[in-house]
Amino acid sequence: MILIGMYDSPFTRRVAIALALRGIAFEHRPWSVGADFDRIREYSPLGRVPVLVLDDGEVLMESSSILDWIEHETTGEPLLPAGGKDRREAMRLIGMASGAADRAVGIVLERVFHAPEARSQALLDRSLKQIEGTYDALDAACAARAGQWLVGDTMTLADITVATYVTHGSNAAPVDLTRWPALKAHVDRCEALDVFAQHFVPFFVPQPKGAKEVTA
Repeated sequence: MILIGMYDSPFTRRVAIALALRGIAFEHRPWSVGADFDRIREYSPLGRVPVLVLDDGEVLMESSSILDWIEHETTGEPLLPAGGKDRREAMRLIGMASGAADRAVGIVLERVFHAPEARSQALLDRSLKQIEGTYDALDAACAARAGQWLVGDTMTLADITVATYVTHGSNAAPVDLTRWPALKAHVDRCEALDVFAQHFVPFFVPQPKGAKEVTA
């Protein structure tokens, strides 16, 4: 099967980590939503990543849908608790991290597509406030956890999502994670694992509209 999308996309990255944890082999095509937009749209009308092309040619889009397929159509350790309070808590953490990641992407797009004088500072400020508020809540959850992982005794999609999305947000927004020590410690612990390191590239900072080209 084929996974489309660069690993500086947290959405692509969490899918790649989940596939690796399940031992599912895939071909990786690190296509950029900028430079490879038209190629991606051959598989995804929105031109968004990740896209997973299954062995039979079926195309899955959006990380949540792909992860649902991984959870229910492949074998291995569960990505999420089956139900009850633990599942609700995992989904709460995933939802918060996902919202913050969307706001980080929004900040990047505002800077890339609008010249400095045309940017909405109110939108940028609001987005940053949303990210910081979410990190406050995630930091509290990390500080309150009973063990190594956010929910239960094993790594779940909550850990994967929080780590990959916060790593992205800290570089894309950007924000300094030292303000949230418990969250930073949890993210650092996850990022130190081989499966995270093997599916990582540094965040590519797009050239903002109106910025002067830097030459050697």
